[in-house]
This record gives sequence, C-alpha cells and structure tokens, in this order.
Amino acid sequence: MDALELVRLDGLELAARIWHPDAPRTLVAWHGLARHGGDFAALARRLGPEWRLIAPDTPGRGLSGWSPQPPHDYRYARYAELAVALLDHFGLERVSWVGTSMGGLLGMRLAAEPDTASRIERLVLNDIGPELEPAGLADIASYFARPHRFDSFSDLAAELRRHYAGFGLESDAAWREMALGSARRLPDGGWSFHFDPRIAEQFAQDTPRDLWADWATIACPLMVIRGADSPLLSAGAVERMAEAQPGLVALEAPGCGHAPMLDRPEQVEPLRAFLTR
Repeated sequence: MDALELVRLDGLELAARIWHPDAPRTLVAWHGLARHGGDFAALARRLGPEWRLIAPDTPGRGLSGWSPQPPHDYRYARYAELAVALLDHFGLERVSWVGTSMGGLLGMRLAAEPDTASRIERLVLNDIGPELEPAGLADIASYFARPHRFDSFSDLAAELRRHYAGFGLESDAAWREMALGSARRLPDGGWSFHFDPRIAEQFAQDTPRDLWADWATIACPLMVIRGADSPLLSAGAVERMAEAQPGLVALEAPGCGHAPMLDRPEQVEPLRAFLTR
C-alpha cells in the first residue's frame, strides 16, 4: 500500500489501506469475513495509477482495532455506520464499491438503504449475492467459530493455502505474501490468524435481512463476479439475480471458488470496463 488512514468512530479505530492516493478516480474495496484490505493489493496494481483504491480493514481484522463489545460492533449495521464514516472522512459523496463476500453484502446494504443508496455509484459483488448455498455458508461459520492455533509459521501458511484455495492464487510468492499479512504471534510463542476470534459471533448476533428485497431495490449499475467452483454462490443464483436486475453484468472466473482474488487480467479488465463504461 502507498498510504494508511486511521478513522475513529465511538472509540473504534478503522484502518484504511490506500493505493495511488493522488489518482483522479476512487474505488472502495471491502474484504470478506476473516480477511483484510491487503487482499486488494493485486487489484490496485492491475488497475494502475488512474485509480485510488481505498481498502478498509473491518474492526477485528488486520490493522483495525478489536472491539471491546463484539455483540455490538461485529454486525452489518455497525459496519454500515463505519462505512459511512469512512466515506465522509474522505469526502466521498458517491463512489464505486467492490465487495468480496461480506464486503459485497455490506455494499448491497448501503446501495439498498434509502439513507445511503446515493453514496454507491456502482456496485461489484465478488462471489456473493442475495441467495447463498446453505452448506457453503455453514462451512464458513463453523470454520471461523473455532479457535485456530499453529505451532509454527509454516503450519499456518500451509493451512491458509488449503483453506483459501478458492482464491485461485497461482504463485508461491502470492501465497507467501498472503501468509505474511495473515499471521499474528501468540503469547505462548505459537501462531494464529490476524483476526479477533470473536468475529464469528456475527452469525449469531446479526439481524437477518430479506436480501432479495434489498437486491430488487438497488438502482445503481451492478456487476457480479462468481468463482466457477464457488460453494457459496451458484450459477442458478446468478441467473435469478439477472432476472431481478436485467442490467446486471456477470462474469465467471475459471479456476476459482470462494472467492476470486481479482488479481489477473481476465478478472480485472472486465471489472475496469464496468467501472468506466
């Protein structure tokens, strides 16, 4: 990243990673449940110096603070408040948004709510939508609901490579970069992931929403990117999304599951075309 901004709201510190801070165009990119904004480094490099890419770390992840009140802070309504505070901090009245998994659901919420819909100019959903496969969702919830401890950094790196195979990373260097940004040392000398283990409480604390009603309400241009092997977003769901939103631009990413890393030309160039058309 080229810059780091720290935004505070009611005692919570939100870290925003920035690439090309002086670029004429801005894109906000929000990561998935247990990841952080560093996942968009390759996308920022591919988009190039014309785009300022702002990628926050959700509280409890990466460089952002951990909440002293997880039931209050680790839920979508709170993330939406933080997102608005972030847009205000940067003076962004209207912005394009790319959201991977959880970040996409957050973008949908902002684009559907009357008070925030005008803030989202274009919305790109990365392997997420209003209809999710129950088995895939249950696997995610159960994986992050249990503690993860590793005796060595190499054990952690191997587990990342196994669990996030769906990202479709193609080089050892990319996996090494991911591991370096995903680890934290424990007091006993072991290793764990960068995030607060309590982020999974979101599954129990959050208020369910009618995501199809949200989807039908959205008025801005829409794009969805689906990993061809995704266990979470089915091809049929994408078809139904297009029926409800006929202008939807859909892209399938071969060799990826949940969720494409947006790190190669065949993913980034259609995304760029959508953002600039």
